[in-house]
Amino acid sequence: MKRLKKLLSHDRWILPSFRQQKSGLFWSIFLNFMITFAAGALMFVSGFLISRSAQHPSNILIIYVPIVLTRAFGIARPVFRYAQRLVSHNWVLRVVSKTRKRLYESAASTASSIRGQLQTGEVLSLLADDLEHLQNLYLRTIFPLGSGMVLYLFLTIAIGSINWLFMLWWFVMLAVILVVVPLLSLTMNYKGVQQQKKLQQSLYTDATDAILGLQDWVLSGRQEDLVQNQGETMSKLAHVKNQSMKFGWWRDFVIQVLVLALTITTLMWATNQFSGSASTVNYIAAFTLAIFPLIDSFIAVNQGVSESSFYEDSIVRLNDLPEPTLLQETRHTTNSAVINFNQVTFKYGDKTIVDNLSFEVQPKQKIALLGRSGAGKTTLLKLLAGDIQSSLGEVTIDETPVQNLQGNMSSLVAVLDQQAYLFDTTIMNNVRMGNIHATDEQVQKSIEQAGLQPLINSLPNGYHTQMQEAGTRFSGGERQRFALARIMLQDAPIVVLDEPTVSLDPKTEYEVLSQIFSVLKDRTIIWVTHHLTGIENVDKVYFLENGKFTLSGSPAELHQTSARFKQLLLMDQY
Repeated sequence: MKRLKKLLSHDRWILPSFRQQKSGLFWSIFLNFMITFAAGALMFVSGFLISRSAQHPSNILIIYVPIVLTRAFGIARPVFRYAQRLVSHNWVLRVVSKTRKRLYESAASTASSIRGQLQTGEVLSLLADDLEHLQNLYLRTIFPLGSGMVLYLFLTIAIGSINWLFMLWWFVMLAVILVVVPLLSLTMNYKGVQQQKKLQQSLYTDATDAILGLQDWVLSGRQEDLVQNQGETMSKLAHVKNQSMKFGWWRDFVIQVLVLALTITTLMWATNQFSGSASTVNYIAAFTLAIFPLIDSFIAVNQGVSESSFYEDSIVRLNDLPEPTLLQETRHTTNSAVINFNQVTFKYGDKTIVDNLSFEVQPKQKIALLGRSGAGKTTLLKLLAGDIQSSLGEVTIDETPVQNLQGNMSSLVAVLDQQAYLFDTTIMNNVRMGNIHATDEQVQKSIEQAGLQPLINSLPNGYHTQMQEAGTRFSGGERQRFALARIMLQDAPIVVLDEPTVSLDPKTEYEVLSQIFSVLKDRTIIWVTHHLTGIENVDKVYFLENGKFTLSGSPAELHQTSARFKQLLLMDQY
């Protein structure tokens, strides 16, 4: 509980929702209390009515009021329950909806940095599991705990107005049931909860890895190993959940024993208090029976507090996310963007990935970044996109830092990577993702510019042909051309080519590169590659090694002056 309290003291996600939605929170807790009050009142009046009826009253009018009250409280309880469910779920869904939107905006604005810090399975857990935990935090902890404390206060005052000594007994017993037992169960069950969360997280990560690498599992003939690994984790998780369930049973049993002790002492007190006359003896059954509806409320409070440790990691992860920032919207006209790297250094820990680089890319200029794997080429692209921030120096587009252009980055920079993802929908829909406001004519024109018209004409359904999952019905070269059509429709002045032909055969690679540089002749191109096929299409080549440029110049200049360049060019011809 101390850990949760410490987390909430610096919270930016949970407590603000309480302040913003105070009225809904108040009515949810109040109606939750009224459910228990109506149930207790129903049993109180019913106990009195049964006991009084057993005395054979001379006139039914004598018990008319208890009859009416029994009916009233009997109707009130489900009405309050319905109203409470309506109000509480409306409140929770509104809060979670706003939280989901805020979470998405935060994750989207720093998608690359989050991806660098968390595994894909952890991101899935953040976006799905954590929001469900927040929903349970409100419904199963906050509301029952709030109404339980109100009930505690109400019972103490109500009994104290009758007998203050007996009130002290109730005060102590309720403190044990509502405070001591929950805190003890929270402490005792904490290790099991942490183990359950760890296994759940492992299941997310392993399942994500299994799905992403499913083809390799199948090709290696290790499907049984995959199923066995997943099955072992799920079995461990089921065992831990079963242990937690058994612990919950024992906790509830202890609570019911305490309630039994409270019931017996209440029966003894009521007998001593009200057995003096025939007119008051009926209250013995009334007070005793009124205790039983309280059990559900007590158990709900204990269960909610015991589960509070489930929500710690969710709250920590949410508060570790950066706040969505209002990003500067700077509009650029096509082909006007000047890119400038000014003494840029980027370090990952103690390792320098990019070391004091400075260069400029003019509008419509085509450059190639060459280098071995790990040389820093992809880091330069991330710096350009603003996904990561340089340790020193600055990256600008038209003299504006790229961090201030995140809200407009998709209209400035388009990316064609090694394997552009195509969705299981029509060709038109896949290409239109480059610009969802484009007309059918504009989409068709971009497809034609990408050299796909003959392919479209050969398909029975033409533009409305289903791509299938990941575009598997088409070849690698065709998929890259569809991605090129999407970029044409996006109409960004800067195009980043991140080894888009690495998985293609030499003939298809040459054709695709020729098509790319032909249709993008009026765009600025930054091409990351590790070999020199098609290098004649660029204006300038940069060789990146150990975070620095060791060689730069036009292809023609380097062919004349660099033996290394000529050797690499010769190797790529064979």
